[in-house]
Amino acid sequence: MDNRLCRMFGIDTPIFAFSHCRDVVVEVSKAGGLGVLGLARMAPERVDEELRWIDERIGGRPYGVDILMPSSYDSTGEGEAKFDPEALFPPEHLAFVRELLDSAGVPPLPADEAARIERELVSSFNFTRAESVAMLDRAFEHPIALIVNALGSPPPELAARAHARGIKVAALAGAPKHALRHRDAGCDFVIAVGTEAGGHTGETTSLVLWPRIVDAVAPLPVLGGGGVGRGRQMAAALALGCEGVWCGSVWLKTVQSEVTPEIKARLFAAGADDAVLTRSVTGKPCRTLRSAFTDAWDAPGAPPTLPAPLQAILWWGQGRTRAGLPHLPGRPDRGRPARGNFGAPGGAGHAGRTGRGQAAARPAARLRR
Repeated sequence: MDNRLCRMFGIDTPIFAFSHCRDVVVEVSKAGGLGVLGLARMAPERVDEELRWIDERIGGRPYGVDILMPSSYDSTGEGEAKFDPEALFPPEHLAFVRELLDSAGVPPLPADEAARIERELVSSFNFTRAESVAMLDRAFEHPIALIVNALGSPPPELAARAHARGIKVAALAGAPKHALRHRDAGCDFVIAVGTEAGGHTGETTSLVLWPRIVDAVAPLPVLGGGGVGRGRQMAAALALGCEGVWCGSVWLKTVQSEVTPEIKARLFAAGADDAVLTRSVTGKPCRTLRSAFTDAWDAPGAPPTLPAPLQAILWWGQGRTRAGLPHLPGRPDRGRPARGNFGAPGGAGHAGRTGRGQAAARPAARLRR
């Protein structure tokens, strides 16, 4: 293809692949698309390690990074405060999560081991502006071609800093008003993300949202995201005025994906109606696979979810410390909280599926074709 986004980055096909896995980023970029590495789950030191790994293998092809820099969040979880759960969270929330794990048969760890793992996990979750800036300071030392803000508009000073280095800037939008703010902040293009998307998203469907944002920010280019997993969805996005697609869930089931075999099996078995929009993951609306974890927060008597990022820190620190450790034996998945599968597919097209239960993992590069 030949359009503005292809020419902007020197790519063959306007498929932008969001992934937390460096292998996916490399494979998609080498195949002619553009891989974008999510940084929200890593400390600044790891950013340098991951990007250096990509630089050594991507063969000079363009790639980008994705950050979380929301316009509004609860600042009480910044700095060292995020490592003190007893002071940070209401007692009823701590008790709720701990009882949820107990009822699922997930045993507690020894105190010293739990404290170490909890600090590692919480340190790797970055949600605030200061944390994102620290990661971008490392990213700017590498030949990145794109910075995407997944929550809110990028600060104008960030856009100026990136543009001075020849780096393009974009942001995700779930409504035309968000897209207009992104345009005014200096974004080079906007990513219109419908409610079908996995992760943070809004309530408007892709078919309704995409043309509204295309019209709102014209002549700025727009990518369509949310439920994109096959060529038919990409054709729909192009027909509605988008100049390419943004997709993430489809890569979770590729050979290169970092998710565990157990989670891949759940993704292959799931249908579009198994995805739910919930605030239980981070405190902001987020689409994920329905699980014992999401059901528990919807049940009568459950406490209200905390504002972002406290809800995420609560689960990452208290829940994942116990439930998300693959080296612990004897942990059946059925009937227990989800193990951090928060980028679950919320759209219609899934890689390698012809129907519920019919599945095969494919290489990321083949999906680009």
